[in-house]
Amino acid sequence: MRFRPLRSATAPEAVAELVPDPPAEMRAAVIDETGEPSALHTAVVPVPSPVLSEVLVRVVAAGVNPIDAKTRAGRGVSAAIGGFPAVLGYDFSGIVVRSPYEAHPLQPGTAVFGMSAFPRTGGAYAEYVVVPSLSVARKPSSLSHVEAAGVPLAALTAWGLVVETAHAHEGQRILIHAGSGGVGHFAVQFAAYFGAHVTATASGANAPWLRELGAAVVIDYTTTRFEDVVSNVDVVIDLVGNVRENTGTRSLGVLRPGGLLIEVPTGGWEGYADAAAEAGVRATSYKVIPDGGALATIGRLLDSGSVQVYIDRVFDLGEAAAAHAEIEHGHTRGKVVLRVSDD
Repeated sequence: MRFRPLRSATAPEAVAELVPDPPAEMRAAVIDETGEPSALHTAVVPVPSPVLSEVLVRVVAAGVNPIDAKTRAGRGVSAAIGGFPAVLGYDFSGIVVRSPYEAHPLQPGTAVFGMSAFPRTGGAYAEYVVVPSLSVARKPSSLSHVEAAGVPLAALTAWGLVVETAHAHEGQRILIHAGSGGVGHFAVQFAAYFGAHVTATASGANAPWLRELGAAVVIDYTTTRFEDVVSNVDVVIDLVGNVRENTGTRSLGVLRPGGLLIEVPTGGWEGYADAAAEAGVRATSYKVIPDGGALATIGRLLDSGSVQVYIDRVFDLGEAAAAHAEIEHGHTRGKVVLRVSDD
């Protein structure tokens, strides 16, 4: 194994830790075709090579998201997969192995977290991943790699929904469906942090926890129809769509005139825009942007204790199929994470 001596960009005279060159091959959880969770299996595949502004990261942990399961099943972004076997996964936390150039801010040895460019490149369910450097930020020092791997996609989605689209502010009334999920628990915290009055739907068991995160009101969707107790809200962040009891359609009736519906699930409700216009409210979909700058801001909120990530379950890389089955069960609190390698 060859080692390359590295020097800090901020202190050229100081020699950084020695970082081993990557091997030629790596373990990864892959699919050979779309299908059930059992389609995921472990294989040995080539380690990807970074080009231009990309960094190569040794993955310690990888987050598991609903979009991963949808893609594996033949929905989601499966149509854009260029070939098989395909390595799934967006979220990761790990250690930079190769940087674009010697003075780049993210030098080898730097602990980072971020999002892969899957399906344009291989995903994060692997020992190594190549990612655009602008999709990466330094890992929050207060988080373990397992915790950090649960952050990027969910937190960036929630940030885009709450901060960039809803423009959360003092006194604003926001209803968040599926508040205890990966995106939901971040959305509740961001909205509360910026002063909004937050109402969340979730199972009754999650109500005390969501109140701790900042929700002023939690509605148990198993016992209460939210439209019976909520009205005249400014924004609905719909993380369910019409796949469960027409949650999206029912949300239109609780918005104030001119209020905003943000419809998130891919394929969750095809006719939302026309239905919103007919109801006299605004509507938009949302797709996550892997913005390293925003992720760095989120990292500072995590380090300050203003925001927290909740990890529901941790699986080993070889248990990726079980992790997908858990996600598809639909009742996880916070995030599910794969442990890929040692820290």
